[in-house]
Amino acid sequence: MSNILQLKNKENLLEKFLETRNRTLDLVKTLEKDDFVVQTAVFMSPPKWHVGHVSWIYEAIMSKINKNYEFYSKEFSEYLNSYYQQFGVPQDKGLRGIVSRPTTEEIFQYFEIINERVTDFIKNSEFNSDELKLIIMGFNHECQHQELLVYDLQHLLAEQYKPINKNPIEVNQQITNKSISIKGGIFELGYNGEEFCYDIELPSHKVFLNDFKIDKYPVTNSEFLKFMKDGGYEDYKYWLSDGWEKVKENNWKSPMYWEKIGDEWHVRDFLGIRKINPNEPVCHVSYYEADAYCKWAGKRLPTEAEWEKAALWDEKLQKKFIFPWGDSEPTSENSNLLESYHWGCTNLGNFPKGSSPSGCEHMIGDVWEWTSSEFIGYPGFKTGFDEYNDKWFSNQKVLRGGSFGTPKMSIRGSYRNFFRLDERWLFSGFRCAEDV
Repeated sequence: MSNILQLKNKENLLEKFLETRNRTLDLVKTLEKDDFVVQTAVFMSPPKWHVGHVSWIYEAIMSKINKNYEFYSKEFSEYLNSYYQQFGVPQDKGLRGIVSRPTTEEIFQYFEIINERVTDFIKNSEFNSDELKLIIMGFNHECQHQELLVYDLQHLLAEQYKPINKNPIEVNQQITNKSISIKGGIFELGYNGEEFCYDIELPSHKVFLNDFKIDKYPVTNSEFLKFMKDGGYEDYKYWLSDGWEKVKENNWKSPMYWEKIGDEWHVRDFLGIRKINPNEPVCHVSYYEADAYCKWAGKRLPTEAEWEKAALWDEKLQKKFIFPWGDSEPTSENSNLLESYHWGCTNLGNFPKGSSPSGCEHMIGDVWEWTSSEFIGYPGFKTGFDEYNDKWFSNQKVLRGGSFGTPKMSIRGSYRNFFRLDERWLFSGFRCAEDV
């Protein structure tokens, strides 16, 4: 039975709601009071804001379903609105850290009040299919902000953050990357299941692909180090013009969070200040860096259609799956997602059970993978929620696959993430493709 059909049962709907809300609380449970209000960069938000915003969005959804719904507080709405012009003028994102009121304590009180309101709303309302999708979208929206919160906690605290759950990472021997041949032809791109998906994953539509090759694994730290040692950040010929400007403007010499101590590169992240693990996928690189590496290596980034076919299509069965391993939900045996609680990338080769029918591995979890595709609507796109996704159809690239910060309920092979080409604070990596 599909997730949407199961969630028509109000008991299941409430259970999923509370499970999602509790995961948000778990992420901030060990923070000190002072941590909640700090904004360390314009691209991140204070933890207090995330906790409040994921509550406020349910008010926005309830107001869509019930036109008589009254928001809890005009002051709260002005602060917690991210970019929805239909609900008033949002506050400047870069100034979220200068706001002391509402206080952290008031935000947590608000969190619990919205829990009560949503619970009562679900219990006492009847929903049509579109309204039900809106509520489930609220759960998925909260999952998105849980991942954004993890990004921000790394920038704010790094190894000083103490998660309530943490599991060790198994260390494997060095793997060898190789190219896998994928047959071209007509391929149906987009979500083809019965559960929830975002509007940008629809409609499923046919595209034509030439034969191509794609790497079995994402590019590793050791592979990226070769690019760096060969002067990759010093030679303009590998870079798009805008990318080269970013290199010079920001003095990029390595992925974000890397630092050189003596003669060796280290990374500072949730796992501490540690030497670069050569067998992890490279993380915190922008589209520009991924594209430059591919040009240096004589390859290219895959399109999102190529990525999706390599991840989900079974040539023998002539069938497309929801995940690389089939249609069953992710587990700690086939992918490294938030609930794995590793708080970092795993060693490549750790998830043979997550292999796609074509033989690609680590296509779900660990790092989001840049593709060369522009983030635009699919042919026949229809918005499912005004200003949610479609307002970003400009100057962004599509990433696929999820990361170690992605909650498992919010990922699938057709999920389209999107960021600007110079952004690298997310858990982003890539794998190479090439023409045949």
